[in-house]
Amino acid sequence: MRPSPDFEDRVALVTGGTKGIGFGIAEAFLGAGARVVVCARTAPASLPRAHARQAEFLACDVREAEAVRALVAAVVERHGRLDVLVSNAGGSPPGNAATLSPRFHEGVIRLNLLAPLHLAQAANVAMQAQPDGGVIVFIGSVSAQRPSPGTAAYGAAKAGVLSLTASLAVEWAPKVRVVAVSPGLVRTEQSHLHYGDGDGLAAVGATVPAGRLAEPADVAEACLFVASPRAAYISGTQLLLHGGGERPAFLGAANAATEGPP
Repeated sequence: MRPSPDFEDRVALVTGGTKGIGFGIAEAFLGAGARVVVCARTAPASLPRAHARQAEFLACDVREAEAVRALVAAVVERHGRLDVLVSNAGGSPPGNAATLSPRFHEGVIRLNLLAPLHLAQAANVAMQAQPDGGVIVFIGSVSAQRPSPGTAAYGAAKAGVLSLTASLAVEWAPKVRVVAVSPGLVRTEQSHLHYGDGDGLAAVGATVPAGRLAEPADVAEACLFVASPRAAYISGTQLLLHGGGERPAFLGAANAATEGPP
């Protein structure tokens, strides 16, 4: 990624920016010329870098509303502004919704819905005070709009994020734009938890019309676009990033029935 005047001297905060999708997003904003702060609960072994520049790290448990407010205040105190929030931290281990505990489900909702809301509230306060406002980017998921077996509470939380995107974009306009980037299947260091290793990942990737899983860099490029002035009229909506979606199951069933046994 080459430096861009769109992000020169801009300040971006990427939650969960020390691994996976968040790491790739932070690298992309650094490469585009932004000053980048990443957060996680614990400091990582290495931080995102681009063009000999490195992201700053601040420890934060985004599930704690007070910690989130302190995080945003620290970013503004250090840099004098906050132009882009990428609310990326989230996720859920797989499990059967019928047997998982209420505490588990509450934790998933807290991380994937309430934390983004609290982050957005804190970021909005800073952005409304700036002459040119800012952009809040929620990392959504295709799970918000299709069945999410094994991660039911996560899918429900991401559906809530889409509703937040639409509502906050109206409440906080025109100073602050709010957009969701909703990836489909993404290859990260934790992909094996959902799709298996080796052949399993390849088989899952083959179900995507694009012929592969998304990479963190694909999500990062989408975030750069929606946060840039080129997307100045995009707000209150989502950018689906799923490589063409998923082939309908009925097509495979119909083909198998037509071909018959070997």
